[in-house]
Amino acid sequence: MAEDLAQPTVVVAAPDGESLLVAERTGRVVMVSGEDTAETFLDLGDRVAANGIEQGLLGLAVHPTDSDVFVYYVAASGNRTLSRFGFDDHEAVSESEEVLFSLPQPEGSVDIRHYGGNLMFGPDGYLYVSLGDGADARGQGQDPGTVFGALLRLDVDGTDPYAIPADNPFAQEGGAPEVWAYGLRNPWRFTIDPADSLLYIADVGQESWEEVNVLSLDEGGANLGWPSAEGNRCFLDSDCDLAAFAAPVVEYGHHEGCSITGGHVYRGTAIPELNGHYFYSDWCGGWLRSFRYQAGEATDLTDWAVEGAGQVNAFGVDPDGELLIANYAGEIHRIVPVR
Repeated sequence: MAEDLAQPTVVVAAPDGESLLVAERTGRVVMVSGEDTAETFLDLGDRVAANGIEQGLLGLAVHPTDSDVFVYYVAASGNRTLSRFGFDDHEAVSESEEVLFSLPQPEGSVDIRHYGGNLMFGPDGYLYVSLGDGADARGQGQDPGTVFGALLRLDVDGTDPYAIPADNPFAQEGGAPEVWAYGLRNPWRFTIDPADSLLYIADVGQESWEEVNVLSLDEGGANLGWPSAEGNRCFLDSDCDLAAFAAPVVEYGHHEGCSITGGHVYRGTAIPELNGHYFYSDWCGGWLRSFRYQAGEATDLTDWAVEGAGQVNAFGVDPDGELLIANYAGEIHRIVPVR
């Protein structure tokens, strides 16, 4: 569908309802229409650090009502930064940046990895943000009082820079008020399926296991287990209580891949038989898989025979609800039916 993009990290529908916005890891957002790449929509190349492969412009979301654009990037200072930009005449205004937070790596980190970085608005109107543990698992994962290694839920329409939704699990006490779920290592991509009010988190593993977790949007506070557990097994704590954690619904070992890339639940119309399938891939495996989440478990697990997917960075959904795949080589492909 599109080529020659610089390591695309996010693909979302543009505010015009017809085009796509594609975030490039090096700091640019372009608007793609049809088969062609149009003019730059937003250029943050002067603010984004993209030295390590996990750095760069990592998240992008369009406000569902006012068309403001939210981005998550690693700044030149090394800080993971969430910002808001105004939108004017088919492009974002780079000078309008409002920084919602700018956080250095956690104090115990000596690495430039595990930033997480996905953004998505839920049906409740709140902005969900995934933050990795900053490669400081021991200091972050099991502490609900830190925003690292967690999924955040923010009211970006409240007070500046944001407000805390009253029903956030730690809004009053017990943890960081922004935190919606914790115990994550590097939730590179997650998605929200409003049809079933479910949140799918693909968490990148460390030693042996990659996993997909599914949570209800009706209740926050879930502990996903990292680093006490990796997948469905104890990890740093050999005698951990697995029953204390929200268990992944799907996992696979590193003999099948190295780093999970989460996708979306299919709700398009071109392939109705796939309605409700959650699609995901692996950056090393290059395969495409899916499952349906029904009655609390993964069903209809399918390994699709695809060619040319490459190293999958991200999935997207076009304005018609059809599924897209973006890879490290700079290509965006649409999944189409073969009858």
